[in-house]
Amino acid sequence: MQIWVDADACPGEAKEVLYKTSKRLQIAMTLVANQMMFVPKSNLIRFELVGAGANVADQRIVELLSSGDLVISADIPLAAAAVAKGATVLDPRGNVLDAENVGSRLAVRNLMDDLRGSGMETGGPAAYSAKNKQDFANQLDRLLTKLLRQAAKPK
Repeated sequence: MQIWVDADACPGEAKEVLYKTSKRLQIAMTLVANQMMFVPKSNLIRFELVGAGANVADQRIVELLSSGDLVISADIPLAAAAVAKGATVLDPRGNVLDAENVGSRLAVRNLMDDLRGSGMETGGPAAYSAKNKQDFANQLDRLLTKLLRQAAKPK
C-alpha cells in the first residue's frame, strides 16, 4: 500500500501531517506536482515532477497507483479515476471519496463547473483551517488503519 499526493494543491499543513504519518507508520508516499517543492529527506518519501499542463499530475498518479492505495486530493475527477482503479481518496479536509460517493460528488462538481462557465459566481472553498487539519489527521489515521489491515489479509 502506498500514499499518492496530488501535491500542487495540497495545503502545507496537510503535507506536514502526511510526512509525520509516513515516518511513523513506515508507509511509502509519493508527491506528484508540476512545480518543484521541498520534501523531507526520507527513504519513504519521493517527489515526482511532471510536465506543465492541466491534469498532468493527476494522470500520472492514476497511471502509477494500485488497488488498495490511498490518494490525497481534493480534485474530484482525479478521485473518480483513482476509485475506479480500486484506490481510496481522502481530501485535505478529511472527506473520504470512495465508490459509494464519488459519482454524486463528480456530478455536483460538473454542475458547478457548468454554472461557472455560464458566468454564475459560485464562490470558492473556505480557507484551510485548524479544524480541517485535525479532521484530515483523524480521518487519515482511521483510513490507514483500515487499509493496512486489508493489505495484511491473505488473498
